Amino acid sequence: MNYQLIRSKRKTLGLQINSNAELIVRAPNRLSVKKIEQFIEEKSSWIKEKSNSIKAKDVQKPSYKEGENFLYLGGLYPFTIQSSKNLSFNGISFSAEQINKDELLKWYKIAFKSIAIPRLDYYADTFSLPYQQVRLKTQKTLWGSCSGTNNINLNYLLIRAPMDIIDYVIVHELAHTKIKNHSKDFWQLVESILPEYKASKSWLKDNGYKLHNL
Repeated sequence: MNYQLIRSKRKTLGLQINSNAELIVRAPNRLSVKKIEQFIEEKSSWIKEKSNSIKAKDVQKPSYKEGENFLYLGGLYPFTIQSSKNLSFNGISFSAEQINKDELLKWYKIAFKSIAIPRLDYYADTFSLPYQQVRLKTQKTLWGSCSGTNNINLNYLLIRAPMDIIDYVIVHELAHTKIKNHSKDFWQLVESILPEYKASKSWLKDNGYKLHNL
């Protein structure tokens, strides 16, 4: 992770994300780089969240006009005007008489349900990770959650991400039906199901803000 290091007579480490979404580290003069970078690693989730929040503010919101591109399963597809009142997707473009945020969200939720629920059931059945109920909704800070009674929430804006990202979030939450924390055992369980999960986890931290750009 790139960062700007500023040393001074201060006694503690401090982190700052500037207006350009860059990491500024303020450290005591004699503190080793190893300890500084260990601290950065410990705070990596916070750093990504703050950085993405700043980046998101600089991303131009879609105009919902013809020619605008919208994400679907990691790809960008244009909107074209057609005579149909209902929004549709033919694998090449989205089309309807007109489009707005509410209509797009409705389409995304239906599409996510058709794709995510079968994936959820596949992983639950294959790896003996049963859940109780599943709810699909949008959340600003969470991609998924699992309650103490194994009810799962999934953020349907994940339909805008590549399929491996959707699988990662599904497996992450299903793993919580067995292990309720983020211990070493938890991550070993996730890895046993998705050996490349770290790449998906990193992608979501770096690009998650784009999925909210509606």
